[in-house]
Amino acid sequence: MPAPHPMVELWRGGLLESTHAGHAVIWGPGGIEASWGDPSAVIFPRSSCKMIQALPLIETGAADAVGLTPAHLAFACASHQGEARHVKLAADWLSVIGLGEPDLRCGAHEPYDREERNRLIKTDESPCQLHNNCSGKHCGFLTVTRHLGAGPEYVEVDHPLQQMIRQATEELAGETVAGYGIDGCSAPNFAMTVAGLARAMQSFAAAREDGDARTRAMHRLTTAMATYPELVAGEGRACTELMRAMGHSVALKTGAEAVFVAILPEQKRGIALKIVDGGTRGSEAAITALLVRSGVLDPAHPAAQKRLGGMQRNWRGLETGWVQAAPGFPG
Repeated sequence: MPAPHPMVELWRGGLLESTHAGHAVIWGPGGIEASWGDPSAVIFPRSSCKMIQALPLIETGAADAVGLTPAHLAFACASHQGEARHVKLAADWLSVIGLGEPDLRCGAHEPYDREERNRLIKTDESPCQLHNNCSGKHCGFLTVTRHLGAGPEYVEVDHPLQQMIRQATEELAGETVAGYGIDGCSAPNFAMTVAGLARAMQSFAAAREDGDARTRAMHRLTTAMATYPELVAGEGRACTELMRAMGHSVALKTGAEAVFVAILPEQKRGIALKIVDGGTRGSEAAITALLVRSGVLDPAHPAAQKRLGGMQRNWRGLETGWVQAAPGFPG
């Protein structure tokens, strides 16, 4: 079994301070085109697979039945900041389907967005499930559940919705899931290999709007994400800033514990990576390096420099070090 490949280095004072290693795969139309580490390493994709989890929203007809827009579809794939616009979109969506915040099963947490967090503090309000970074995905889950007339406990692994997601996962990854864990938002998260995740992303990248039902669904989700990057994550976040930097031509999605995927429609390529130490700094720098290697991201763009190659500064503005790709990565 190949060891994790060194991918990202942090330098300070002329000395190597930290190294992030991981596994990564680029899957093209003909299969694996490049890999680092162990493509067969089994991981939890965490939120990087939200576009797979959103497929039943379209494939069951639920999205069209209630008139969801591309913005809604992007939000269904989101790990958002809990900005005011995110909270409003979730609340309005639930209202359209005749449900409310208590029907969600994602749990409540403080919003990551500072402005919304400060508003809650100033008004002595508590965060609710609408602030959960996965509330968009759960609005999608509820839309499918309502459309099918299925039970309200839609996060149970044996619920019809989760069984559809498991089936879609296996079909796109080309492998049987290796088990499941419970994600931070309480939904099942199906384990797969890094190669399987990259293969699934390549399926999204190759999807076109004139294909079969699955292909059309994947194309709609990919296009929605690339068109509305601010709904997929939020201001200051890597997914949002990098998608903007690439002219809305690529769809990106991060996942907890340093997973990152990319969908490159123009090249019909999918990318998946996992940094084994779980550090976000490592996964953001590694996906940046792979996007630059793929020719879709300008390494001099501020969004790229922010995560790879640019000088790091402390709170006084002093130069402290830099993050760079490790030797041999991505080659």
